[in-house]
Amino acid sequence: MEQSIIIGLDLGKSVFQVHAVDPEGRVVVRHQLRRTQVLRFFERLGPCLVGMEACSGAHYWARELAGLGHEVRLMPPAYVKPYVKRGKTDAADAEAICQAVARSTMRFVPMKSAERQAALLDHKARDFLVRQRTQTMNAIRAHLSEFGIVMAKGIHNLDRMLEAARDVPCARPARRSTARS
Repeated sequence: MEQSIIIGLDLGKSVFQVHAVDPEGRVVVRHQLRRTQVLRFFERLGPCLVGMEACSGAHYWARELAGLGHEVRLMPPAYVKPYVKRGKTDAADAEAICQAVARSTMRFVPMKSAERQAALLDHKARDFLVRQRTQTMNAIRAHLSEFGIVMAKGIHNLDRMLEAARDVPCARPARRSTARS
C-alpha cells in the first residue's frame, strides 16, 4: 500500500494529538482532536500509515482506523521514547510516534481482535479475583495468629478459619461520653 502521509496518533482520555508528515518528511498536520472527532478526521483521509503506542484503548482505535482502510501499527511505548526530542507533551509524543512508525527496524505489537481482548479480560478478571481471595485469606490467618490461633494455608481451610474467627473474644469498644464540659 502506498501511503500518502504518515500519522503519529497520541491517544488520551478525551483529547488525542495528531502529527502527520508527507512522504518528504514535511509536517502537514499538527492538530488536537476530541474523542468524538477522531473517526470523522480519519474518514476524510485517504489510506495512511498510522502509528500509535500500544496502550489502553489502542487496540480499539487500531481496529476502527483499519476498518477505514488505514494501515495501523502499534508500538511498545518504550520503543517510542527514544524519539521524543523535547519535554513530555502530547504534541511531542505524537511527533515521536510519527517518526518511530516509519523506521524499518521498529518492532510492532500485533493488533488484537475484540474477541481476543474479551478472552484476555476474562483471564485477567479471574486472576484478579483469585489474588484478592488469597489476600483476604492471608489477612484472616494473620489476624487469627494475633489471638494465638494458627491455621494452615489453603482454600480448603477457609471454613475452619471462619469458624475459628467466630470464637475470637472481641472487646466491646468503649462508649464515648456525650456529656459536654
